[in-house]
Amino acid sequence: MIKPEAMAAGHAGKILDMITSKEFRVVAFKYTRLSALEAGAFYAVHKERPFYGELVDYMASGPVLAAILEKDNAVADFRTLIGATDPAEAAEGTLRKRFAESKAKNAVHGSDSDENAAIEGAYFFSGREQF
Repeated sequence: MIKPEAMAAGHAGKILDMITSKEFRVVAFKYTRLSALEAGAFYAVHKERPFYGELVDYMASGPVLAAILEKDNAVADFRTLIGATDPAEAAEGTLRKRFAESKAKNAVHGSDSDENAAIEGAYFFSGREQF
């Protein structure tokens, strides 16, 4: 998912370019805006963490681009491409190093496991929206 601040800054095209240049195939794609309730449900795994409220407000603050990406080893390869959560710690050439504003506004979300990728993909897309 491309997050609100990256969308507002006009980085969506550049981010998608970097993703597809690494041979990811876009299976589903949606421009949408999450309500606070939807953002809260999506990030429910973080509900007990101190940053949860700020995260929900931020994710509901503007449109996002949600996507399902496919390739061999997709989750691990995408986690490498996006880089560390904190852009100051992210490797050169990663999405977060290049486009993130801060640890909280870190430009992109990527699933951390195949299981969560399936859950998160189903959150945004029905079966007939995946190609």
